[in-house]
Amino acid sequence: MPDNAPDHDLPPLADTPPRSGLSRRNFLVGASAASVLAAAGWGTAPKAVAAPGQKLVKIAIMGTSDIHANALNWDYYKDAAYSDSAKNAIGLARVSSLVNQVRADVGRERTLLFDAGDTLQGTPLGFYFATVDPVTTSGAIHPMAAQFNAIGYDAVALGNHEFNYGLDFLDNWISQLDAPALAANAVHAGTTVPRYEPFVIKTLHAGRGLPPIRVGVLGLTNPGIVIWDKANVSGQVDVLDVVESAARWVPVMRRRGVDVVVVSVHAGDSGLSSYGSDLPVENASALLAERVPGIDVILFGHAHNDVPQRIVTNTATGKQVVMSEPAKWGQRLSVFDLDLAFSRGSWTVLSASAHSVNANTVEDDPALVAVVQAQHDAVVAYVNTPVATSTETLSAAESCWKDTAILDYVNHVQIETVSKAIAGSAEASLPIISIAAPFNRAATFPAGQVTIRDVAGLYIYDNTLLASVLTGAQIKDYLEYSAKYFLTVAPDAPIAPASWTNALNTPDYNFDQLSGVTYDIDISQPQGSRIANLAWAGVPVAADQRFVVAVNNYRQSGGGGFPHIAGAPVVYNAQVAIREAIVAYASDTGVIDPADFHVVNWKLVRAGTPVF
Repeated sequence: MPDNAPDHDLPPLADTPPRSGLSRRNFLVGASAASVLAAAGWGTAPKAVAAPGQKLVKIAIMGTSDIHANALNWDYYKDAAYSDSAKNAIGLARVSSLVNQVRADVGRERTLLFDAGDTLQGTPLGFYFATVDPVTTSGAIHPMAAQFNAIGYDAVALGNHEFNYGLDFLDNWISQLDAPALAANAVHAGTTVPRYEPFVIKTLHAGRGLPPIRVGVLGLTNPGIVIWDKANVSGQVDVLDVVESAARWVPVMRRRGVDVVVVSVHAGDSGLSSYGSDLPVENASALLAERVPGIDVILFGHAHNDVPQRIVTNTATGKQVVMSEPAKWGQRLSVFDLDLAFSRGSWTVLSASAHSVNANTVEDDPALVAVVQAQHDAVVAYVNTPVATSTETLSAAESCWKDTAILDYVNHVQIETVSKAIAGSAEASLPIISIAAPFNRAATFPAGQVTIRDVAGLYIYDNTLLASVLTGAQIKDYLEYSAKYFLTVAPDAPIAPASWTNALNTPDYNFDQLSGVTYDIDISQPQGSRIANLAWAGVPVAADQRFVVAVNNYRQSGGGGFPHIAGAPVVYNAQVAIREAIVAYASDTGVIDPADFHVVNWKLVRAGTPVF
């Protein structure tokens, strides 16, 4: 029976084992500890001392997460090498250099490498090979599969963004990987049978005369998938509770005789959820460490934080569990340093610590650049394709506190698309309004030539367009929920709009703005009582008045927890990508002129007085 096959004492899994057959690697581990160069950023781990009769072995477990289709240290939106104020570097080519360094320092035969998910979506590279020139049609190897294989990952956990392009696309990507793709809690709908491999066991041979060290890695993904990618997984995949799933599978791994249990989980460590309490906890990695006995190491992701080390004590055993989250996009590599001792016929973890290494300390690995160079060049050419001419510069810099023309352009395209689609339908007589949010404050349409790159910089997510029907009362509730984005600001406080945003840790992408109705947001009022003067065509909106609302699939599926929209009747869903709709509209019209679409229909006020 293969190492990842289910135990037969778990009846729901016995009849339908998870898919297997993906390649495995076995490494030889030496019996002596290895030093690591300080230049590589290796932290100082507690020194384990072997007792009389014990044999001591040191291993290193490396991890990445939230790569988000960043293959190279490149910003496709700026058409330049990536740069930020912290001098970070990104991309799997940088990660490869870090991995090579750790393997050289520790010994390749003493290392393992895992990923905690969100690999396929996030840059024009990911978008291009999923939709423009899909690898499922061309037969090409996906660049992120090619790089994962070239680096030599030992296992890959699935993140929520792996499901963005549908199950067939995901299955194709998994088939291209040399490493197993893990997600124990992503099950066939209506069952507890994993659709993907739940775990894998890697055998590390500790040296002459010593039994092998068996390292098991359990993969877990995010319950929010069933909301965020409802259209792709509904009726096919359920995602079970992270903690309950680990409690089920860790004992299975222990019964298989693993000496070290690693969990690679696509969940942050806050214990909170962005979608309320209807689903299991979204960011459950610390709860996992606290509540499930038998775990030694947790590699986690999803929250895009840099957490070099967090120690959580398991409440059942009192044992300390070591956790680490590497910063997004390949900016960091998490490294776990474990000392194991062999005595009386078994291996014991004597000490474990974690730290992160910074990708800005190395250069791109030329071999990993070469793996994707041709695909990268194709995407660069694509994103620099001109689509229209703008009559003036349009900036999103103030879109988080002002009604701007560039965000109105998104709403304008959405309204135009929905209006044409529902012509002749029962809903055609209803007013059409649109919802958009400021995804990227740095987005700009330059005066003159506007390219696909400019559009992609404005609309950075691979959302599709839908339309639902909401009442006036529901729209009022929706806007009140959106307005919690702002702090409460006194009427006479100095004007400092940038400092008023992101209240309650609300991200910019959850500040939804509506076009087609007029309204004020009174930020001097408490949250929940801020929307005033809501009107359509100059007439106050009636509570029972019905509107067709253009909205993206993330929001319509419940993403962000906005009221009413997830349960509203859908009247349009042609699976049109919003970014592509913007590109097509711009190409068809040829000119982007704010005079054609920009209407200041909402404003910030304090005690009824406009802020600007």
